[in-house]
Amino acid sequence: MSAAEQLAKQEKPAHQRPELPDFWDKRFSEGVTPWEAHCVPQALREFAAAHVQQATARRVLVPGCGSALEAAWLDRAGWEVTALDFSAAAVERARQTLGEAFGGRLLCADFFDFVPAAPFSLIVERAFLCALPRKLRAGYARRMAELLAPGCLLAGVFFVAEQLKGPPFGISQEELDALLGDAFTLRDDRPVHDSPPVFAGRERFQVWEKKGTR
Repeated sequence: MSAAEQLAKQEKPAHQRPELPDFWDKRFSEGVTPWEAHCVPQALREFAAAHVQQATARRVLVPGCGSALEAAWLDRAGWEVTALDFSAAAVERARQTLGEAFGGRLLCADFFDFVPAAPFSLIVERAFLCALPRKLRAGYARRMAELLAPGCLLAGVFFVAEQLKGPPFGISQEELDALLGDAFTLRDDRPVHDSPPVFAGRERFQVWEKKGTR
């Protein structure tokens, strides 16, 4: 057997590889989405409701939006929302959640290739980083820094846990500090008490500010 044939044999099918849309298409199509919450985390609601009153720009990105529960809430709270997911099945679920009243943008796009018209003032993290294999984490940090202007915020719920196998893939606080610390400063960190069972007791609400001057 040639090296190429051996590699092909070892390669997992697309629906078993979380870095590909097929993995998430299968789970959304079959309704197997235990990471999806039935409500927007209270800490995120409190933060976003307070911050929208202070923000000079209200452009928010929700990457890996899934069923778009957070995007729908943010839209109603007065944010200019862009929600995106690279899974067509997830986007279809999101479209059902958002309905015709949604005033933002819903895109089927890859976070790592997506190019907005202007930087965002806020990016919301919710079960996105923990969906990514470890090899994509450096790209996550780089893109977050690219998509936010200095002084703007990455805020949301992070799965802080010693869980290597996934998804969800856990990350220790030390690893998260190292991942984001070059470009961001941690401004808030608190426990989350209304997580879905798959995350219970292992989520933190955090606010990271992009370094630099506006």
